[in-house]
Amino acid sequence: MEELVAQLGAKIGVSPDVATQAIGAVLAFLEREGPADAVSKLVDSISGAREVTNEAMNAQSGGFMGMLAGMVGHVGGGIAGLGGQLMALGLDLNQIQAIGKELFAYAEKEAGPEVVGKIVAEIPELGQFV
Repeated sequence: MEELVAQLGAKIGVSPDVATQAIGAVLAFLEREGPADAVSKLVDSISGAREVTNEAMNAQSGGFMGMLAGMVGHVGGGIAGLGGQLMALGLDLNQIQAIGKELFAYAEKEAGPEVVGKIVAEIPELGQFV
């Protein structure tokens, strides 16, 4: 996870904390919306990703981020809701797109292209990030 956080932070110019939160938000989204078997393989293939995903899911269910996620979910949910969560971290659209591209490239390297392909097939909106 440290390698991914460092790559992402350097690529989009954010702190390791923001990069970790962004990764967690994306992985939590995949847990909710994607095919369980493929998402589980992806998360388990990245050391430390399970913990980051769980932290993100817990944060989304309570506190300010949970309230914000709930409000955004009522407005758009799905990929739009994820975008709202990432914007709440202070990220712009270019940074959000870069997060997706970096995360999925890393996931292909760690979990394999077939796993990422199965997730993208289930959530077609992700195709712009692969």
